[in-house]
Amino acid sequence: MQVTETLAEGLKREIKITVPADDLKARMNERLAEAKDKVRINGFRPGKVPIAHLKKMYGKSIMAELINETLQEKPQEVITERGERAAGQPKIDMTEDEGEANRVLNGEIDFEFTVAYEILPKFELQPTDGLKVERPVVAISDEEVEEQVKAVAENAREYETKDGAAEDGDRVTIDYVGKIDGEAFDGGTDTDSQLVLGSDRFIPGFEAQLVGVKAGDEKQVTVTFPEDYPAEHLAGKEAVFEVSVKEVASAGELEINDELAEKLGLESAERLRGLVREQIEGQYNQFTRQKVKRQILDQLDEQYSFEAPASLVDAEFENIWRQVNADLERSGKTFEDEETTEEDARAEYRKLAERRVRLGLVLSEIGEKAGVEVGEDEMQRALYDQMRQYPGQEQEILKFFRETPGAAASLRAPIFEEKVVDHLLEQIDVTDVTVSKEELMADDEDEVAEATKKAEEKSAPKKKAAPKKKAAAKTEEKAEATEEAPAAEEKPAAKKAAPKKKAAPKKKAPAKAADDAEGKTEE
Repeated sequence: MQVTETLAEGLKREIKITVPADDLKARMNERLAEAKDKVRINGFRPGKVPIAHLKKMYGKSIMAELINETLQEKPQEVITERGERAAGQPKIDMTEDEGEANRVLNGEIDFEFTVAYEILPKFELQPTDGLKVERPVVAISDEEVEEQVKAVAENAREYETKDGAAEDGDRVTIDYVGKIDGEAFDGGTDTDSQLVLGSDRFIPGFEAQLVGVKAGDEKQVTVTFPEDYPAEHLAGKEAVFEVSVKEVASAGELEINDELAEKLGLESAERLRGLVREQIEGQYNQFTRQKVKRQILDQLDEQYSFEAPASLVDAEFENIWRQVNADLERSGKTFEDEETTEEDARAEYRKLAERRVRLGLVLSEIGEKAGVEVGEDEMQRALYDQMRQYPGQEQEILKFFRETPGAAASLRAPIFEEKVVDHLLEQIDVTDVTVSKEELMADDEDEVAEATKKAEEKSAPKKKAAPKKKAAAKTEEKAEATEEAPAAEEKPAAKKAAPKKKAAPKKKAPAKAADDAEGKTEE
């Protein structure tokens, strides 16, 4: 086999691989010899079929198998022998026309094909002992715990039917039909819906109009859906709900004691408070993790400046751009609303994609050198989490991850990255800083703009104006610090299709795209 390099430009490579016809024929003859004692052909005793006859009958098909095996095995084998790592799936091109292809199958001419690919850049890891981060920590007060405990207790509060008029704090059980311009709309109907007046669960104005109703009353409630209502066909529309009141119930006493805890399946009120405190700590720890990781990535970004494979950047950009447009469509906004243009936004998000790919490669290299591994038990937990998100589709999800190339890597990548961050946190200087709850949970206003600005400063003297607002909202990152798709920082996560919700009077603004954090982290 002969390998000839035909292109070496930046990270781009192209090689021509030539497999001599004699080598293919020799391998074909070996296959035929192995098959000689196994095939059964009329007119010949077992094991006595002449090789020439076997070649006439099966030669072409065996040669086709050998060529397919060559195409599957040789490219990666040759790339590895060259001391290179491909940044993605190599592109293979066979230039023979049909006549030449038949001559190859007949063993008359050499088999030639080209392999085009990008290599992963080589770079030297920098010392990490100079990295420093400030870890924001919130002191959880007893008052905050008690407030959350009361919220839990509120959900367990008991109600007693009453004959009088409904007041704020009472629970009403209602049937309703919502109409716009006299026509009932999809999702605007419900029966036996329970609503605590004053809970602010339904759209503005709905609950206030039910104050004073009694069981058996019929009431027309007129409201206007918010302009940012998730269901676009309802946003900003006036609707009339025909409401039938079936029951009015008053709230019982709200007592936080062992009896309440037992109703919730806990042994005591003390245990309830402890559990609530742990949950609050867990929530704050997620924000702390995001901010710490962002600091690490920002400092790594300052340390490394090298060309990222265009194919990986293209793929990363497409993921980002798809999410950006989905977010704009969901919010009913345009790039102009975000005080930018599509051209400028593309440029900014391209810089973001380059930064994420580069940092993904850095984290991958750090993890590899540190011996970071993702265990089978961790992969199984990740797979289970995926299956749990799609009730009723568990088998399809399982099949997808077992049979789809690269799917397992998409599970492994974020786990690997988080473990690399854990490794770095053991190596670098970490200082705890006490902050308020508001400071910890505050969004950094222009995260995308900040990150792309840094990326831009590395590569261009002149900077374009960054989008003032993030069209992509915040997104949960799946930093793929792997060879298949290296990426770090907030990757717009694919959100699973949620069960169809009622357009009913439910309030809630459109959900944000999952938190943007690199690896659950920033950009």
